[in-house]
Parts: sequence; structure tokens; C-alpha cells
Amino acid sequence: MRKYDPAADARPEPVASRASGNSHNSAADPAPAKASDPRPSSVSASVPAEEPVRRYRETDGPFGATDEASSRDALEALLRTQVQRGAADLHLRVGERPILRLGGDLVRIEDHPSLDDRLITNMVHAIMPAKNKAEFAENWDTDFAYEITGLSRFRVNVLRDRNGAAAVIRTISSGTVTVEQMGITPEVQQLCALTKGLVLVTGPTGSGKSTTLCALVDLINRSRHDHIITIEDPIEFVHQSKKCLITQRQVGVHTQSFKSALRAALREDPDIILVGELRDLETIAIALETAETGHLVFGTLHTSTAASTINRIVDQFPADRQEQIRVMLAESLKGVVSQTLCKKIGGGRVAAREILLVNKAVSSMIREGKTVQINNIIQTQKKLGMETLNDALMNLVKSKTVEAEEAYVKSAEKKDMASKLRALGYNLDGLASEE
Repeated sequence: MRKYDPAADARPEPVASRASGNSHNSAADPAPAKASDPRPSSVSASVPAEEPVRRYRETDGPFGATDEASSRDALEALLRTQVQRGAADLHLRVGERPILRLGGDLVRIEDHPSLDDRLITNMVHAIMPAKNKAEFAENWDTDFAYEITGLSRFRVNVLRDRNGAAAVIRTISSGTVTVEQMGITPEVQQLCALTKGLVLVTGPTGSGKSTTLCALVDLINRSRHDHIITIEDPIEFVHQSKKCLITQRQVGVHTQSFKSALRAALREDPDIILVGELRDLETIAIALETAETGHLVFGTLHTSTAASTINRIVDQFPADRQEQIRVMLAESLKGVVSQTLCKKIGGGRVAAREILLVNKAVSSMIREGKTVQINNIIQTQKKLGMETLNDALMNLVKSKTVEAEEAYVKSAEKKDMASKLRALGYNLDGLASEE
């Protein structure tokens, strides 16, 4: 599979500008705060980043050639540890040891030394494209993708907090995932056969939305002969054209914004458009218009249920436009998959998905603004493949995949969830009541 490297799209940055960027990061920072010490469970292991860190600290000059190489080596050693341990994320913080997210828990790497601002700054700058260095210097936040050939791809977020530079680095599979691997139901797979409409995958940050979308795009890529355009920030999963022609564009590298790329896509002969995030009113409006004009549009939102997804879209618009948007949404929306990740018994995580498939009854509820009744429709239309989040969570509890307490915590309708669990004999007295 061809590997995508956004750094190749960016021009090399002059050494002088890199040096000035580092002086800003280090000179104005307060002294690192002392790390607090209530720690979660720890990983005890020999970490190969120790030697690169030692060599890094023996070099002079914030961005000298030797220093940049050793900074990259130190970070890549941590990334290798992240992948080897199967961690979803790596957190880098001033005054802290590197922290992995393993099975949903944050776990410190105890045998690794604590990090300082200069080390974190130089490690992330060593892999950061020139465009992102300028963005970070101006905004103190930036996102980009990074790849270690033969290991994995990573989504990198760099930020500043009260102690200095920080980063969160997420592992992305170097290959695509399939609907079979993801356990996506046949009814949801049928959404990939549509020729037009809007399909939304929603959930909180870190709930696996991108992975689900990857599986749906892969299914289309294997089964149809169409042109797929993806608009992402950054590109996560790299798709190789199979039966379809795939065009992948990254915001900030290949296009200025989601909305400009979405407008341009209409002139690029698309059949399917994937929008990585419907983050503002104009992008949502263009996506709705695109879905109405004979294209299949996939997108994501940070909402927890199907009903709240519809409300979020409508509420983005001024009051005098909301009735029109409800009509457009009633006509164009074809399905909503709202998911959350739960800790599995024995380790790992599993997705629980609420599934709304839009039929005439659902369209009528959307048009009339009666979204509060959508949950009832989902419950009464299970034979069509619909499922509430609580029912999905209950199925995981009954199959001994997740604990009852975990299902309760991840539920969006806790009163209903509590009554279902108690009916099965589970005692929830130890949990804080949110009923």
C-alpha cells in the first residue's frame, strides 16, 4: 500500500525560522510544575527511548542536525513502544513520564525519565511539517499525521499547557479495516449502496468514528465503481483505489478548509464524499445541499445519540432557517450511527452502536420537530435493524463482554439503563446516581 506523508507536501523550513520558533517556546515558559503523584497502574519495561534521550541531552543547539536526529530517534522509540504495547494514545507532558492509553486507562511508563519542555518541543518539531510549525507558533495548537514505515501511522496533536509544550499521539492502522472486522451490521452496510443522501457517524472524541468510516469507505471501494473524495484533517487511513477511484485531501495541506474543499468537490465529478468533520454551519449547509443534489455524503459529529445529532444540526442554524433545514434533513438524512467505546472484560475495547435508519416515520418526526419521539421509533423498529444505544450496551452486558457498571457509565439515558440492569439483578448502589 502506498504510504501518505503530509510532510512531503510542505516546503522545508529555513533553519533560522526554526531556531526563532524554539526560542519563543522555551524562553517565555514558566518553570515546569512538579508532577502530581496519584498515579494509575504502571507499566514496568525497558524502554528503548532511554538511549536516544541521553544522546539528545548531550547535544548543543536547539535545532542542530545532530540534535534533530536524536530528537526524532527519542520520539520514534516511544512510538515503537506505543505500538508494541497496543496503546491507543501516547501523552507527552512536562514533568511527567510518557503516558500510554492502554485498554482505556492511562498508564505511565515507569522506567522512562520525566520529560522537560525542551525535549518535548524538539521531539515534536523534529517530525512536524513546516506548515504546522508556523501554525503552532501562531496558534499554539496544531494537528498533523506522521508515519514510521513498516510500523504504523500516527495522528499528532501538539499543544501548550501551563507547563510548556505537550502532545497527544494516536496510533492509526497503516492498513484499512473492513466492516467484517468491525462487526458492522448488514443493515448499516446497506447504507453504502445508496446513490445519494447523508449518512452520519457520531460519538465523543476517541470513540472510533474514523475507524467505522474507514470500514464503510473500504466496503464501497470493494463493491462499487465510483469516485470517492475524502476531506480530512489530517488524513488518517490511507485508501488504495480498488474498484473505485479515491481522492484524499487534507485540510491545510491540499485545501484551505472543509467548506472550500466541499464546494470544490462538486466540480470534481464525485459520487461519494466523506467529510471528516461537520464542524460549522456553512460546512453542514453545503453537505446537506450536496446530499440533496445526487451525491452520497458521509460525515461525523460529536454527538452521543441519533436524536441529539438531529437537534445539533438544526440548532446550528438561525431560527428563521430551522424549519427549512428540518425539511432538507428529513429528505436527505439516511442513517445515523452513534457509537461509544467500552472497556471489555479481560482487556481491550468494544464499540456499542445506536443505529437509526431513516424511514417515512423518522422523516416525518424530523420534519415536524418531534425528535424526542425518535427513540421510541428505534425501539419499535428493531426488525429493520435499528437499535438504541442502551439496547446495544445491554447486549454487551448479557454476552459478558462488558461489566454492568461500564455499560451504565457509557449510557446516555441512565435512568432507563439503570432499570434494565436492575431487572437483570445487577446492583448499581456503588455508582453515583445520575437518574
